[in-house]
Amino acid sequence: MTKQDGIQLFESIYPGFFERESIRGIPEEWICDEMILPLENFDPRMYSKDLDAGVTFGYCDCGREALLDAVGQVVQSWIPLYDGRFRTYCGYADGKLASFCMVEDMGVHRAGGKLLKVGGPGCVGTVPAYRRRGIGLTMIRNVTQILKDEGYDLSYIHYTGVAPWYAKLGYESIVKWNRNGIL
Repeated sequence: MTKQDGIQLFESIYPGFFERESIRGIPEEWICDEMILPLENFDPRMYSKDLDAGVTFGYCDCGREALLDAVGQVVQSWIPLYDGRFRTYCGYADGKLASFCMVEDMGVHRAGGKLLKVGGPGCVGTVPAYRRRGIGLTMIRNVTQILKDEGYDLSYIHYTGVAPWYAKLGYESIVKWNRNGIL
């Protein structure tokens, strides 16, 4: 996908993005990435981590209060985004919520001359007590496989500052931006 295709896709999914007050208010030095992974290229064996015994994954079954508490420990401003519009997939450690993300359906969009069904993990977080164990990235690997199994063409990561982390699964940056627009 060319940079122009990436820009077209970004603008199609998020029209008027740079006009939002919340985006205009972020520090100018923050550089964020938009990332994609064509799911025909996804190989879940690309990332493998030996996890502690007792680590499990699945759709959220911990209750809304526990989910919002975990989200608040990671990014307080995400709490309103976890309003039930999207499925929530989680990692658990010994029965406790350790990581979470939304499984987003972003619709069908044109990029590179093709119509593509686009989905992706969103608002991804790991509770501080469970970081650096591989739980979060394994969770994203699982969600990426779910999207592939469900017939999505492209997995899309929106508004991230941790591109090297997602790159371990094969995601590539297609657009970099700051509050002023695409760089």
